[in-house]
Amino acid sequence: MRRKTFFAGAMLATAFTFVALTACNSDDNNQNIDNNKEYVSEKDYTLDKLDEASSIKIMTYNMPYLNGKNQSATALIMYPKTPKPKDGYRIVIWAHGTVGVGDACAPSNNVLGDNFKITAKALLAQGYVIVAPDYEGLGTPGIHPYLHLKSESLSAIHAIKAVKEKYAKDFNGDWMSAGQSQGGQASLGIAEYANTDSTYKGAVAGAPASSLGKIILEVAPKALAGIEAQENASPVPIPLEKRSSVTSYATLLAYAALAGVGIKAEKPSYDYTSIFEDRAKGFAKLAEGSTGDNGDCLDGVRQAFMADIIKFMNEDSKNKVMQYPGLNAEKFKNDPVIAQFLKDSQPGTKKIDKPILVIQGKADTNVPAVVTEAMVRGLKDLGSPTVDIILVDGAGHTQAIVWKNDELVKFINKYMPAQ
Repeated sequence: MRRKTFFAGAMLATAFTFVALTACNSDDNNQNIDNNKEYVSEKDYTLDKLDEASSIKIMTYNMPYLNGKNQSATALIMYPKTPKPKDGYRIVIWAHGTVGVGDACAPSNNVLGDNFKITAKALLAQGYVIVAPDYEGLGTPGIHPYLHLKSESLSAIHAIKAVKEKYAKDFNGDWMSAGQSQGGQASLGIAEYANTDSTYKGAVAGAPASSLGKIILEVAPKALAGIEAQENASPVPIPLEKRSSVTSYATLLAYAALAGVGIKAEKPSYDYTSIFEDRAKGFAKLAEGSTGDNGDCLDGVRQAFMADIIKFMNEDSKNKVMQYPGLNAEKFKNDPVIAQFLKDSQPGTKKIDKPILVIQGKADTNVPAVVTEAMVRGLKDLGSPTVDIILVDGAGHTQAIVWKNDELVKFINKYMPAQ
């Protein structure tokens, strides 16, 4: 399972935990599709299984990319074993957390993560169909626009359209969204972009990524310095490779690299390495690889940064974690492209008329509870009528939505009964 790190969820920890990576694209995924149809094709998903699922498919569908073209995207579709209701199944979109931007990182190219399985099993047992988009550019040609709110939202909306287009008689039409971390941000984005869709019934967002600039520039440096001070004061020396401060800063840098690469999906000429110090530029480029489709996944980029941070600290015993020449805070702060990206991808900036449930751990050091609480207050101030938040004592970033899985299912049942 993933390490518990400060920033792993800010941009963010994943609901899919991966054991194996496989080859990426089928022939279906290697084409531009310039027609008005959403659905393209499907094939069996064979990397894992769920006892509660009668079948798991990988659907290829058409969606508008940020480059202005209609291109293929992929999504997992899970059918329950329960009988189809007389008026058809209801659908829950699952929006996954951070995996990377390379095609090998796509959830449909990997085994299912344990945390996701908990939610999937419960929803399937209730009789819901689950549609889990990979997002634009993951597993298909083109760079994944990591943390791009509109892109994530359209990935889900067009997946729903494709399913309804192909299997209209199987579905009631109603759908909701749920997700954690990056997926929590995506679920709120879906609620925003589907706000006028009468068949969309609401969203669940676990530890949603928000206020990322504030976290990077203000919250993270102070928190990491505090963690390092505690580690230095430990009566038993803590090896550098086991220090949370080291892992946390490596994760922060990895996510900054992924975000920078993702911006290139919309702005191909953008040089994301400009926000990194010279020593860190080469490691940041690992996220992109040579094409944007073949970059390292989250853990690969994080491990590369971590190894160099340890090397840096071993060069001089006086060196501290936050002295590592990684992200250039001033350039990050003053980069107009970054500023626009953070503004455009901030969730909770528009009134949402559909019911919203936010699940947040009080002990979350990745997306701090105070940040999420502020976002929820903002949604309410905008006039959103039904925004509830569950604050979970003792729960970290990935724990909260798992511990409150029953509440997640009850919320979906309340606003969209499975039968």
